Amino acid sequence: MVHGPVAHHLPTPANPCGRVAARTSTGRTQVTAPTDRDLEIIAEQLGRAPRGVLAVAYRTPDGVPAVVKTAPRLPDGTPFPTLFYLTDPRLTAEASRQESAGVMREMTERLTADPELAAAYRAAHESYLAERDEIESLGTDFTGGGMPERVKCLHVLIAHSLAKGPGVNPLGDESVALAADNGLRGTAIPADWPKYADLRGAPNE
Repeated sequence: MVHGPVAHHLPTPANPCGRVAARTSTGRTQVTAPTDRDLEIIAEQLGRAPRGVLAVAYRTPDGVPAVVKTAPRLPDGTPFPTLFYLTDPRLTAEASRQESAGVMREMTERLTADPELAAAYRAAHESYLAERDEIESLGTDFTGGGMPERVKCLHVLIAHSLAKGPGVNPLGDESVALAADNGLRGTAIPADWPKYADLRGAPNE
């Protein structure tokens, strides 16, 4: 039996629908309880039944659930430290593309050279951990994505930034901005997401 918030399971895949997302003033969607239709879409995205879904944490501008908030412990008792899980195939493919392009290595190098960036990234880690512990403590300070000292998985960082909006996870924000620049702005990424050049402080051309 699962205690606390209800975790949802659905084995039947279906096609995504075009439900319009509710937007907040921060450029992200509101966290909402998953509908049966959401769970069908997520099952198709993942190619399996979703496990431990507590909420849809981010919905794309074209209406598709793309980040789910998951229970820290799955229904079978397995610890699951990834609080925000990326599901939209467009975004997972983009995260993998960036990883293959060396983005993680460059970000990790900057963490060692930029104390201000490192402090902001650590704050993101602490925020992530605190939010997860509010649901259930796993007795560990492990979060994901390599936080707080390096970058190991952009899927985790992108999910965190999309769930919380810009300004919480600096490197996740950059990765989302790169995704927007790669053709996903206005479809999978909010149209008003900050541009990569602005996040890096580069002069506009």
